[in-house]
Amino acid sequence: MPTILVVDDEPKIVQLARDYLEHAGFSVVTAGDGASALHAVRARNPDLVVLDLGLPVVDGLEVMRSIRTAGSTPIVVLTARDTELDKLLGLELGADDYVTKPFSPRELVARVRAVLRRSEHAAEPRERIEVGELVLDVPRLRATVAGHPVELTATEFSLLATMARAPGRVFTRSQLLDAVHGVAFEAYERAIDAHVKNIRRKLEPDPARPRFVQTVYGVGYRLAEPEPA
Repeated sequence: MPTILVVDDEPKIVQLARDYLEHAGFSVVTAGDGASALHAVRARNPDLVVLDLGLPVVDGLEVMRSIRTAGSTPIVVLTARDTELDKLLGLELGADDYVTKPFSPRELVARVRAVLRRSEHAAEPRERIEVGELVLDVPRLRATVAGHPVELTATEFSLLATMARAPGRVFTRSQLLDAVHGVAFEAYERAIDAHVKNIRRKLEPDPARPRFVQTVYGVGYRLAEPEPA
């Protein structure tokens, strides 16, 4: 049974999220501030974190930075901060999805399930994708470049794997959204730009001059085809 950590300083929201997630078959632990959230992450090692950004003691963005520094635990941001800048900032820090308040608890459950599906590749048939120096071990969500490991979130890995399965093919932002989020994710195409920025920061020797994930201006992105030996 997957364990979900719900972090929010509003008890009514915590209880609402807990009720619906438990009814959906998840084990739920909760925290009411950022410091407690970080302690719960270390102590309970949750499968996914539902994280409010406006937290006391330690801000939600700082909590997200700490979680991302330690690993790739999936994060669904749940917050009243609904401006485009806040959304992009959360996604650039490593959020896998974004739900704004007021929210539908059924939608929250759907988002949690969708993100967990992307991170549960171990049950899928073995698949290894090689594109030049880039190697993706799909079941284990492991990426390496020239033998060096690259730490990606589940969403970042799914995006990269989608492009790596067809090197040279140009994907629109809408196609990439469909590939990694499906119907549960809002049609927020700028989110793809934020995830690609993260991938480049982790993958590219020089993110300002991307060698792997290339922009096709006015269309979308593609993974560069390997150069002939």
